[in-house]
Amino acid sequence: MSLAKQLRARNKKPAKKIEVTAWSDEDGKAFTFYTYNVTCNDLKYLEARHPKFLENTTISSMVDLILLKAVDDSGEKIFSSTEDRIELMGEEITVISDIAEKMFSTIDSVETAKKK
Repeated sequence: MSLAKQLRARNKKPAKKIEVTAWSDEDGKAFTFYTYNVTCNDLKYLEARHPKFLENTTISSMVDLILLKAVDDSGEKIFSSTEDRIELMGEEITVISDIAEKMFSTIDSVETAKKK
């Protein structure tokens, strides 16, 4: 196994739980899904679809991030179709931006990374 693979294997983090209260069921239970850390490959994909993604994050790019990274408790993608994208694009901006913010919080800041 290459050194890069060994280092990446050591840095595996569990999926982060995301709760969306705006999507609560009739009993008031928030919709829950999971996300894994945003990777270099994820950013490469998002930058290809949305140039300057990190500098100018649009609602469309946030929807693509959600489509890309949202999984259920078994690790299976929960959004996969064009129809899912259309539905998410019809969601309130505050809901999408809140979800994307929670997903991005899996990225350590430079300061936090230095402390580790």
